[in-house]
Amino acid sequence: MNTKNRWLLPKGVEEILPKEAWLIKQYEKTLLNLYHAWGYELVIPPLMEYQESLLAGIGQDVDLLSFKVIDQLSGRTLAIRADITPQVARIDAHSWAKEGPSRLCYSGPVVHSKPKHAMASRTPIMMGAELYGDSTVNSDVEVIHLMLQSIEQADVNHLYLDIGHVGIYQALLNALALSDEAEKALFDAFDRKCAADVDKALNQCGQSAASDMLCGLLHLSGDESILTKARELFKAAPASVLNAIDYLSKVVEQVKVLHPDVTLMIDLAELRGYQYHTGLVFAAYLDGEGHAVANGGRYDGIGKLFGRDRPATGFSINVSTLIATIAQQRTDEVVLAPPIDQLDDELAALIASLRAEGKRVVHELNKKQDSFICQQAIVNANGTWQLSAVDK
Repeated sequence: MNTKNRWLLPKGVEEILPKEAWLIKQYEKTLLNLYHAWGYELVIPPLMEYQESLLAGIGQDVDLLSFKVIDQLSGRTLAIRADITPQVARIDAHSWAKEGPSRLCYSGPVVHSKPKHAMASRTPIMMGAELYGDSTVNSDVEVIHLMLQSIEQADVNHLYLDIGHVGIYQALLNALALSDEAEKALFDAFDRKCAADVDKALNQCGQSAASDMLCGLLHLSGDESILTKARELFKAAPASVLNAIDYLSKVVEQVKVLHPDVTLMIDLAELRGYQYHTGLVFAAYLDGEGHAVANGGRYDGIGKLFGRDRPATGFSINVSTLIATIAQQRTDEVVLAPPIDQLDDELAALIASLRAEGKRVVHELNKKQDSFICQQAIVNANGTWQLSAVDK
């Protein structure tokens, strides 16, 4: 790299500039206070761990997203975290092992070896909450409720909640007894929502009730009426399929009461995080945005890999994406104060009161060069310091 472009960052690696950086830190503080009020305990996992611990049970997708390095002290392979959830599960299993339900939250950056999509950062800041030790509908509703409240703290215009249940796909798949290769091809087709490739993968399995139902599953997305269609389509399915639909219905019913302004979308073919999710899956979207700002779901059993098998559910918010979206709509309100050499007791008191109200007050240095755009200024009128609008 020559001197001319030495300042360039790797593709997908971003620095966060003042406007967004302040919003991120303010939002982080707001959410940590919210989680504390809900009874969630804060944990700060390390940025890297031994590969076998960090990548246990999280699936191939996250494994491929994770950077690996050799530890110069032990010679063992370390992985830099691409997802904080497995670390929190390890903490619940060992470092913070408690009887009964446990609520943990976190905030911090992750590092991805490649972007998740074309516009994604490889170094996003994530916040989230996990609830361990309870397998009832109430725990899933709690984390969805908390996730939606978290996003609403950013004063977004409208929220969409996409919700599904990977147990339906899993139960129908089990009835087919596919080879690993065929199962992988079918999953890939479902993940891309490609009906032609789903049909092709299922045709190789031969005609059966389970394959017919899987074909139908791909088209079960829409509003709440999808659940009625699903019950009709899956009336001859294994009991676990109908149980999953009932479970999902209970969650939807409660979420509608708690968040009547959120638009609910049901997608029974959504397999996000399928490799480690075991039941309910959900994602939150902002109006006009094509990628989720938050994801979550149930991932029972992940603690078994750390010696403690526990029910688990939770969510994570991509704070970088969320704040970048809303930052475009925000403007800084700055008050221009006289140069600091004019400071007296009265002016100091006025500035202190404005700052206590949350206003940003900057002392003038150079009228031609000050970078702040100020809507108000402190001026001396008849011997008294007063707040005045700035003429545009």
